[in-house]
Amino acid sequence: MKSTQDVIQKIRNMNDLLVISHEVDPELEMANIHLKERKGANRAILFEKVKGSRFQATSNLFGSEERYKNIFGKYFEDSKTCIQLKANTTETLKDLCRPENWLKALRMPFVGLRSLPRKVSTRRAAVLKNKISIDVLPQVKCWPDDGGAFITLPQVLSQDPTKKPHWSTSNIGMYRIQISGNDYNVNDEVGLHYQLHRGIGIHHQLANQKNQELKVAIHIGGPASHSVSAMMPMPEGLPEMLFTGVLAGARTKYTYFDGWMVLADADFVILCTIKGDQVKPEGPFGDHLGYYSLKHDFPVASVKHVFHRDDAVYPFTVVGRPPQEDSMFGHLVHEITKPMVPVSLPGVKELHAVDQAGVHPLLLAIGSERYTPYQKLKKPKELLTQAHSILGFGQCSLAKYLIIASDPSGKLQCENISNFFDFCLRRLNWTRDAHFMTKTTMDTLDYSGSVLNEGSKLILPAAGDPIFKLCSDDFIKVSSGSNLMRIIDGVYAFDMQSFESYDLESKNIPIMIKENFSELGPDIRLIILTDSYKKYCEQFDDFLWSVFTKSNPAKDIYGVGAFVEFKHWGCEGALVIDARSKPHHAPELKQ
Repeated sequence: MKSTQDVIQKIRNMNDLLVISHEVDPELEMANIHLKERKGANRAILFEKVKGSRFQATSNLFGSEERYKNIFGKYFEDSKTCIQLKANTTETLKDLCRPENWLKALRMPFVGLRSLPRKVSTRRAAVLKNKISIDVLPQVKCWPDDGGAFITLPQVLSQDPTKKPHWSTSNIGMYRIQISGNDYNVNDEVGLHYQLHRGIGIHHQLANQKNQELKVAIHIGGPASHSVSAMMPMPEGLPEMLFTGVLAGARTKYTYFDGWMVLADADFVILCTIKGDQVKPEGPFGDHLGYYSLKHDFPVASVKHVFHRDDAVYPFTVVGRPPQEDSMFGHLVHEITKPMVPVSLPGVKELHAVDQAGVHPLLLAIGSERYTPYQKLKKPKELLTQAHSILGFGQCSLAKYLIIASDPSGKLQCENISNFFDFCLRRLNWTRDAHFMTKTTMDTLDYSGSVLNEGSKLILPAAGDPIFKLCSDDFIKVSSGSNLMRIIDGVYAFDMQSFESYDLESKNIPIMIKENFSELGPDIRLIILTDSYKKYCEQFDDFLWSVFTKSNPAKDIYGVGAFVEFKHWGCEGALVIDARSKPHHAPELKQ
């Protein structure tokens, strides 16, 4: 497949395409159609007439596992084999990318000739056929309070400015692009929202050190493998363009235009530059945590050229509270990269970023306890070492809550989330097993901290034999006459009035806990303070979303019989998490 048209045709052949033939408005209407279809038949959508644009648009191309596996066919399994072989070899793909090792790379069964990018002449680049301006693109606005129109499926390509231009020194990432609204000069400027631990940030810093502009090529559409590769958490220095060829089953074509590296088969490309610390307010934007990420300063890109191919179709997606189409990207990436976890993180068997919790707020892991097999008392030791390795590993560093377990039976699976919680809650000892990191970096989209990109983390390691039972009563009456309401066994919610301020709540909550929860038995392991049990905690997925997106561990965790011993915090009874909405939180998305 060489274009978005090819992807659409393949989905059409599956009878899995909804065609909207009447004119639709890119401001909210297209997104609303997309969201309704996601809840219904969940087909891919082709919008044949977009108000204000001459281009067709498409969404939900990757919205189901059946669809994306059909799109990639046997090459999806090949990509998994590629990663598996990489996990089983002493050669690293990063080494194979070096020019002096290309001949060796060609002989490797998981790379091969078909995977190496191929340079073509500018005149043979389909994407460079026609020149346009930004304002004729479909101006898709997804949520009512978004700051303008955004590109939501971009492939943003940058190159290391300190090295000779080559695909092996490139980085492709997916960072949202604001193309209208705020203070942007129409057609001349776009907002480039890249977050922590993104490859483009390294290139930007290197360009700043040389006091030069960084050339950035923002691609839209093209072969489906382009979009997936832009989402892949590739190791630093390992180019996405190599993986693109594996997943496509064809060499990725690229060219150069006036100093920019361009993916030749994309549907659209915006060639722009960013320089120094030049920023403009970007946002708000309805994001994948289910909130509006607010207006903040991010790099502003100066637009130099905009091109499209003859048969261009504009792909977009709508992100919001999971599950959405991007959830399927997560499943796809997880399935492909799973074999690399034990290789990259010795002793760690599985990782699972919980989509229902917005991905980064909650990370589950299965590790190993091998330090002291001669001791009868089994408690977390090596798990703590592995937990810190995980939090230093790529985008796992953005995790806020990390729950890691050791299961000698080998039966525990991270993806069975309720069973994972059950396993851990029976083993976690709150007097020793709550390990905080404070005033550390956080996911840019996480507003549980009071400062952008700053908050706290909590590591919860569970090992050994079960030491607790879990209460299964639906309701537990407490001293105030109110009820604790069961979410899952051992986990209960307690409705409270709206949160006012940390000054007030930090004084009142410990008193309330002492008065209401001190006499509870040890089989009530976790209590969630909420401002609406029915809205936020009655369903397990609601619990995962609200608790882990709305709480900042160091500020919002309390406990029955809480104590500090040599700077270690613990509690004798139930752990208590204040998961109410706070005044500084970003607004929730509402259709």
